[in-house]
Amino acid sequence: MSEKAKKSATEIDMLHGPLFRKIIVFALPLLLSGVMQQSFNSVDIAVVGKYCSPQSLAAVGSNGMVVGLIVNLFLGISIGANVVIANYIGSGRKELASRAVATAMTMSGIFGVCLALIGITTSRPLLEMIGTPEDVIDKAVTYLRIFYLGVPFLLIFNFGSAVLRSVGDTRRPFYCLMAGGLVNVGLNLLLVLVFDMDVAGVAVSTSLSNLISAALLVWIMSKEEGELHLDLCHPYMAAEEANAILRIGVPAGVQAAVFPLSNVFILSAINTFGSLGAAGSAAALNFEYYCYYVIAAFVSAAGAFTGQNYGARNRERCDRVFRHCLILAAVGCALCNLTIVWQKGFFTSLFTDDMQVAGYAYIRIKHVLMFQFLAASYEIAGASMRGMGYSVLPAVIAIFGTCIVRIIWVAAFHHGFIPAEMGTLLDVYPFTWVLTGMLMLLAYIRVRRCAFARLKRDENTNFAN
Repeated sequence: MSEKAKKSATEIDMLHGPLFRKIIVFALPLLLSGVMQQSFNSVDIAVVGKYCSPQSLAAVGSNGMVVGLIVNLFLGISIGANVVIANYIGSGRKELASRAVATAMTMSGIFGVCLALIGITTSRPLLEMIGTPEDVIDKAVTYLRIFYLGVPFLLIFNFGSAVLRSVGDTRRPFYCLMAGGLVNVGLNLLLVLVFDMDVAGVAVSTSLSNLISAALLVWIMSKEEGELHLDLCHPYMAAEEANAILRIGVPAGVQAAVFPLSNVFILSAINTFGSLGAAGSAAALNFEYYCYYVIAAFVSAAGAFTGQNYGARNRERCDRVFRHCLILAAVGCALCNLTIVWQKGFFTSLFTDDMQVAGYAYIRIKHVLMFQFLAASYEIAGASMRGMGYSVLPAVIAIFGTCIVRIIWVAAFHHGFIPAEMGTLLDVYPFTWVLTGMLMLLAYIRVRRCAFARLKRDENTNFAN
C-alpha cells in the first residue's frame, strides 16, 4: 500500500465535505479509547472490590481524584499540541507542524519524569490532607506510588494521541490502548488472585499497561512519514512551538486540573461518612468517568475540527462543528446516564457485593450521574474557543464555576450550613454544571464574534496588499 493510501486510511479530511459523519468517525475510536483507559482503573476497582476488602476498594477508588489533580494539568498541555498542530496543518504550514510534533513529544517525556518524582514524594501528605480514613491510607499510598512510576508512559501516550488526533487519526491510539488494556486485565487477575498482592498488584498492572501502550504509539510515530514523523535519535524542543503549545495548553491544563482539585475537597467531605461511604462513592464515580468520555470524545473533535478550519479561515464550518459536537455530546452522554440510572443495581454489583457500599453508590448515581450530560455545554464551548486560539477565558470560567463554587459549597457543608447528608453534598455537581454552562456559552458567543472579526480583518489586509 502506498504512503498516500495509508494516510487516507487513517486521517480525516476536516476541511472539506459533510461534517456530521466525519465527527462521529473521529469521535468513536476516541470514545472507545477513553473507555479503555478508564477501564484500567475500573478493572482495578472491580478486582479489589470482589476479591479484597472494602478498605482496599476505597484505597484504589479514592486515588482517582488525587491522581487527576496533578496528571490532568499536564495532560491539558497535550490539548495545546493538538490545537497548534491542527492550526498549522489547516493553514498549510507543514514544516512548523513537524517541529511542533517533535517539541510536544519531548515535552511529554520531561513532564512525565518530573510528575512521577513529585507524585511519589507527595503521595502520603496529599492523602492525609484530604482526610483519607486510617484503615485505608497505607494501602492508598502503596497504590499511588506504584501508579506514579507509570505516569511518564501515560503522558507520552496521551501527547502522542493528541498529535495523531490533529489529522483525524483516532484509530491507531485506540489499538495501542487496547493492547495495554488486555495486559492490564490479565496481570490484575494474576497478581491479585494468584500472588495475593492486593492493591500493589493492580497498581503494577496499570503501570505496565501504560508502558506497553506508550511504546506501541511511539513505534508507530517513528514509522510515520511527513510532518507526523517522530525521530527518536534526535529529540528537540523548538522555542516558538513550545511557547505556542504552552499558551494554549497551560490554561487548558488548569481547566482540566480544577475538576479533580474541587473533587479532592468534595472527597474530604465524603470521607466523613467513613470507608463504606468512600467505597460507595468510588464505585459510582466509575460510571461518571465512563459517561464523561462520551463528552470528551466530542470535545476533542471540536478542538481538532475547529483548529483546522479556523486555520483555513472557514468560519461557516467552525459554526457547524460547534453545533454538531454540542448536540452529539449532550445526547450521547444523556443516553448513557439514563441507562445506568435505570439499571443501577446491576452496574453497581459489578464493583461490590456489600449492600451498604451499594447504598452509598445509589445516592451518588441519583444526585450526580443523572444530570451529567449538562457538562457538555461548557466542555464543547471551551474546546471550540481553544480551537480558535482563546484558552485563558474558558479556564477562568471553569476555575470559578467548577472549583471555587464547589469549595464554598463544601465549606458550608463542613460548617453545618448544608445538611450533613451525602445527597445534599453531591447536589453541588448539577448546580455548578448549569452555572458554568451558562457562563461558558455566553463567553463563546463573544469570543466567536471577536475571532471571526480578526479573520475578516486579516483577509481584508491580505487583499489590500
